Amino acid sequence: MATRTDAPTRREQILKEAARLFAERGFHGVGVDEIGAAVGISGPGLYRHFPGKDAMLAELLVGISGQLLTGGKRRVAEADGSPAALLDSLIEGHIDFALDDRPLITLHDRELDRLRDSDRKLVRQLQRQYVELWVEVVREVAPDLTEPAARAAVHAVFGLLNSTPHLGRPGALPGRAGMAALLHRMARGAFEAAAAAG
Repeated sequence: MATRTDAPTRREQILKEAARLFAERGFHGVGVDEIGAAVGISGPGLYRHFPGKDAMLAELLVGISGQLLTGGKRRVAEADGSPAALLDSLIEGHIDFALDDRPLITLHDRELDRLRDSDRKLVRQLQRQYVELWVEVVREVAPDLTEPAARAAVHAVFGLLNSTPHLGRPGALPGRAGMAALLHRMARGAFEAAAAAG
């Protein structure tokens, strides 16, 4: 989502507006007509792209979990051998998500339980793999950190980075670059504190 530079497809436009509207008003507070109006098509026209709102929600939440994992694996594959540089790269990738896809964070927090069991299990599976990827890198940077402590630190940093929907009005915050730099320093500081605590 945030990494695409070409024009979004109609399907992607629908998903983006659905995510925004679901995050603002809740899944049940939004109808297909409103989503359609946001992208300039009729509500029933949405059914050419999705069987219904449930399918949109599933694609949004499964999709972003898959994108985070794929992006993390790509960063690992492209790493130059420095664990610290790789950790910085993973942090940067997650910050991009946290700043550019804020509605998806809200959506995940509020609506994950609305997914079918199979979709919810898939989201959790993808998230576990993403966490474990980070745990491995954190333990390379801080070899004395136990696996449970590294996992707890990763979850804590995700909580920090994923707090972006709660940071207030965009105008009240530093610009995007300043916010990204601040989040990066805070994430690295959290990992350093975890390593110092042993």
